[in-house]
Amino acid sequence: MSDYQITLKSVYSCPAAEIPQGVKLPEGWTLSWHQLETLKAIRDPNIDVIINTAMTGDGKSLAAYLETLLQGILQGYYNVIGLYPTNELARDQEIQIKQYLELFKLVDELRVSRLSGPELEIYAESENIKKWEAIATRTQQSEIILTNPDIFHYLHRHAYLTPKDSPNKLWSPIDTRFELFIIDEFHVCTAPQTASIINTMLLIKHTNRRKKYLFLSATPDEQLIQLLQKAGFQPKIIDPLTENKYLFPNTASQNLELQAEGWRQVSRAISLTFISLEPTYQATETWLWENRNLIADYFQQHPGSKGAIILNSIAAVKRLTPKFKELLYTLRVEENTSLTGKGDKERSLEADLVLGTSTIDVGVDFKINFLMFESADAGSFIQRLGRLGRHDGYEKNGKMIAFNKFTAYALSPNFLVARLFEEKDAPLEVGGIYDRPNFHAQIRDNYRKINDFRGYYKRWAGVQSVLLSSSQGLAHPTIKQEFAESHQAFKKDCEQVFDTSLGRVRGCVKKWAIEWQELSKQKTGNPIAEDACSFRGSSSLQCGLYDLTERRNEADRFKTYDLPGILSNLEIEPMTESVYMRLLQETAERTGQPIPKGRFERCLAFMKLQAYREERMNWKFIYPGDLGEVADAWKVQVLLGIQVLQPGNRWVNELNKRLKLRGLVSYVIRYPVQEAKKRLQLPMHFQIYPIDESGRHEPGAPYSVAFGQSALLLDTLAYRLKSKGGEVWIC
Repeated sequence: MSDYQITLKSVYSCPAAEIPQGVKLPEGWTLSWHQLETLKAIRDPNIDVIINTAMTGDGKSLAAYLETLLQGILQGYYNVIGLYPTNELARDQEIQIKQYLELFKLVDELRVSRLSGPELEIYAESENIKKWEAIATRTQQSEIILTNPDIFHYLHRHAYLTPKDSPNKLWSPIDTRFELFIIDEFHVCTAPQTASIINTMLLIKHTNRRKKYLFLSATPDEQLIQLLQKAGFQPKIIDPLTENKYLFPNTASQNLELQAEGWRQVSRAISLTFISLEPTYQATETWLWENRNLIADYFQQHPGSKGAIILNSIAAVKRLTPKFKELLYTLRVEENTSLTGKGDKERSLEADLVLGTSTIDVGVDFKINFLMFESADAGSFIQRLGRLGRHDGYEKNGKMIAFNKFTAYALSPNFLVARLFEEKDAPLEVGGIYDRPNFHAQIRDNYRKINDFRGYYKRWAGVQSVLLSSSQGLAHPTIKQEFAESHQAFKKDCEQVFDTSLGRVRGCVKKWAIEWQELSKQKTGNPIAEDACSFRGSSSLQCGLYDLTERRNEADRFKTYDLPGILSNLEIEPMTESVYMRLLQETAERTGQPIPKGRFERCLAFMKLQAYREERMNWKFIYPGDLGEVADAWKVQVLLGIQVLQPGNRWVNELNKRLKLRGLVSYVIRYPVQEAKKRLQLPMHFQIYPIDESGRHEPGAPYSVAFGQSALLLDTLAYRLKSKGGEVWIC
């Protein structure tokens, strides 16, 4: 195990050379170089897009909100919307911003609101207003809005209004009121999400005066930069690394010299050990439990330590947490996943060891000096490792507890470890000492290359462009005349940026609608277009769970989970929707805690979660027709009749009664799952599943299927598997 140990040097960030006149900071504060450069770019009328690539932990959030804070001191306004990929991250930023307001003495001057689907639903119900009115009220009564890009995307595509309402009823006042739009953690966005953001930026560009956009990500996206340039934006990239604004001292005396010169320590030196594991299910979970004494010994040898174990699987976290609670009974052990209740997330900040799938709070409010982490790709490796070494210690009962060592274990696939250490000309040596940028470059170069789905923009981004320029958007009768020039300019830009023909895309959209109505015998609907226009996809396989493993807070028991994860990992008992919703209402009334119901409206089924299985269960989808014919079409299709085959599952027949009636946006290929992933260089957790024809009961499945947005992404790659080659148009 110690054969693959290296040391990563500490990191220092360059201070700003001078603070501009009129910039008043709290006592004892200084700015980093990148923070000042961001402020200058925000104030420069010739710059509309800024990309800040400072390292994790180097204060990008302060850089983003600094102009708003400074204008607040002058009793002016520079209203800003922050878009965060998860509601948890938005909540974390809300806490941070409120701390800024206290330090800048602006608590009574600047109003902060956080918008999420559940909170808007509760607010609308409590005020007896519609959801669009809730959005309008909160945005017009706040100077700082924190939300997710989903809501921002949907309000620009007429989602919260009636067909008779003007499409700009919501977005026009919002786009006018706010000057800066911040897109944080942009590297986690997939191609469909990037396409949505670019479409929205183009809509704002042609219907409002110029706005500013700030993208925050430690790993810049070349595709984003290229798309922005094609769209007529000129991004200003603020990159401290290429400007030599980071230093990596070798000795303690050099650390002291940099501190004396005002350089800020971003990360402490870290001892990093690679653990080589087979890239198979439960390999990491098995290793952790077999080596549990390693973790227990660390806390004994380094009293006052705080640690985190970050994994890819929620089920693994759920299985391991009670075991570690029992093992480390003298310590406080908590969990943090997307299924963790709000109360438990708050309690995790007081823990000694947290097991989770999320890095929210880890390395920020939850300060750590010990980290074990799994990763799915180079980006998640670098992001998770970046949570360690950001603090000298933490405060407990009024006393400062100092960390004396920073230790990380990377639970890595064996191919990565071999490439880094074992192969000829391997870039790392055991016992070596490295600076962060060079080390990160080796991780990016040697992790398994995965597809970036760059073909998505040409094939699918235009579907949303068509919607925004249709009778539901800029061609709506109420605004068609007002935005006639904007309409034409928007369409022209979209065709140029995405290298597509909106006329051809519009024809596909009509064709899909006709095919769906013939298949389903319904008069409305267009599932393929809906998925192409959705920010994250439609989640056609999402189920409502009543989580009996949630012991502390009854209101946190109502959750959603995708069907494939349920079939693989959960012990459940089916229940009807009426019983589920009645139980939800009774719980809300008894506890006095409102529970949002909107997320359950389109659930496939409802279930009680009784336990997490120790062993992953096998299953596959089955289809009543000729899968060869479906696969040979080489295109996205809506399939009816898909069911699940899982021998021994007592409740699967009841599930199949619902599932076979649901039209699923699908892409089927003639390869088993693992071979498909290998041939197409799909990400480790890409949502692709085994599927077979009904009546066949051989082990495994010769076909694979992806649903929803994953089907669209697969479509951008799969045509390459055709023996004759050549691209097939999306319809």
